[in-house]
Amino acid sequence: MTPFPPPGPRLLGPLLAELRLARGWSQQRMAGELCAASGVPTLTRHEISRWERQLRLPGDFWLGWLAVVLGVPGELLAEAAAHSRRRDAAPAAVDRAGSRSRAALLTLAHRWLVDPSGSLLGVPSGPPPERAGTAGQGAGFGGAGLAELRRWDDLMGGADLAGHAAHRLRRAARALTGAGPVARRRLLPVLAESAQLAGWLAADAGDLSGGLDAYRLALRAAGAAGDRAFGGHVLGSASHLLAGAGDAEGARTLARTGYAGCRGAASPGLRALLLHRVALAAALGGRQRAARQALAAAGRVTGPEPGREPPWLYWLDEAELAAMTGRTLVALGRPAPAAPLLHPVVDRRGRPRSAAIYGGWLARGYLQLGEVEQACAVAGNALLDAVRSGSPRAIGPLTEVRRRLAAHRDEPAVRRYAALLAAARPYLPLRSGPAPRPGRVRRPGSTPGAARRPGDATGPAPTG
Repeated sequence: MTPFPPPGPRLLGPLLAELRLARGWSQQRMAGELCAASGVPTLTRHEISRWERQLRLPGDFWLGWLAVVLGVPGELLAEAAAHSRRRDAAPAAVDRAGSRSRAALLTLAHRWLVDPSGSLLGVPSGPPPERAGTAGQGAGFGGAGLAELRRWDDLMGGADLAGHAAHRLRRAARALTGAGPVARRRLLPVLAESAQLAGWLAADAGDLSGGLDAYRLALRAAGAAGDRAFGGHVLGSASHLLAGAGDAEGARTLARTGYAGCRGAASPGLRALLLHRVALAAALGGRQRAARQALAAAGRVTGPEPGREPPWLYWLDEAELAAMTGRTLVALGRPAPAAPLLHPVVDRRGRPRSAAIYGGWLARGYLQLGEVEQACAVAGNALLDAVRSGSPRAIGPLTEVRRRLAAHRDEPAVRRYAALLAAARPYLPLRSGPAPRPGRVRRPGSTPGAARRPGDATGPAPTG
């Protein structure tokens, strides 16, 4: 039984696309019908496309004529339009480009939920456009497989690896162009995984819109490949990104949609992961009851089972799921039971980004308990792990810790932490722009560059 209801009111874009397709109309035909009915001859198929992709919403005039032409109640379209306006109102942390990418992914997610096979998603074809600063990057890593690149992600940050992932994604997209039906079936899963990993690493480098755009391509490819489980994983990854950007409602919507769309095809580990995504987003958005319900549902799911989990979930184990529970408990203001769940991952060596991010959550928990000295000790270790990781995302929870420590600035432990932060600041990973610059991409295994500028401007961003 689903622990929460499926998404509520429909978004207008997917609804218009479904109503049009149910009549067998092209976008050109629908524009012609609207022009004939309204007496306004200037509407084109391009405007229909913008409405369906939710790049623009029709006003009351066209909503009325849409209801007439499509033969549906006007209230249905008006409710969907109102819901779309509320849903597409991105938080202040999301810039204009990110807001467009966010709205497009939310729209696509609802289309995928209605039809995970991909007929409403469009067929991915052709390489994605070149992004400034990425052309030619990754040549030194071109022979690496997806599994190897995912393993490097355990040790290095997105600022170092995003260029390599973007290069591999372009190669996968070019291979799909012109491929026959047999080759296309083989290449679509490769494109989906390449795009998901590129989105993950772009997000880790601080490129929100680039991450969301890559996730959108990954979802389309997963739908075309008929892989419902991977489509759900893509939406869970995108939920993680929006949660880190401060968009709790968007994150919750994507996680819920991913879970609802792939629950029957998902492995136990993937079901638990998506429920944890829902729980964290609900907690960050102040929906305590929904967060507790999702946490309880995740606890009832059998943990990751060897042999039943897909290769791209190799990193998920019981300790990671326990730490996810711990951070949600901290977000819910329940730090006492959270600390023993977070410590095993924080103290585990070999994954500095996870240690840094969960360490930030653990430090916040100790501050909630009034243990300022312990919070500073944990935050200091997390700060060093953030430097080791090269991940701008690892700075997010520590930024929140620093803000909360301001109330205790006169305590000796806080002064020591402030001194450590000042010393580490030049080496902290820098949040990148829309694409990694060539000079900032280094080959895996090479020596990191000398100094990094401070990257503590990023918002709270959980791991997992």
